[in-house]
Amino acid sequence: MKVFNLIAHIEKDNHSGMYVGFFPSVPGAYTQAKTLDDLNIRMKEVLELCLETMSEKERNEIPEFVGTQQISVAV
Repeated sequence: MKVFNLIAHIEKDNHSGMYVGFFPSVPGAYTQAKTLDDLNIRMKEVLELCLETMSEKERNEIPEFVGTQQISVAV
């Protein structure tokens, strides 16, 4: 059994107040919840489900996380 350590992106929706999370490197791996604790549980569940449905070849092609960078622009 291979262990995957993937990076999740989490935002708070200004209109609904819900937390939205997704894994950029795993297609379809996203969910939402009212609290960060609930979101964490749901994120693990959705990631497991998505990885289980992927072939071994697809799982091996998941990109390696390198880092994040904040970019500021004035408009």
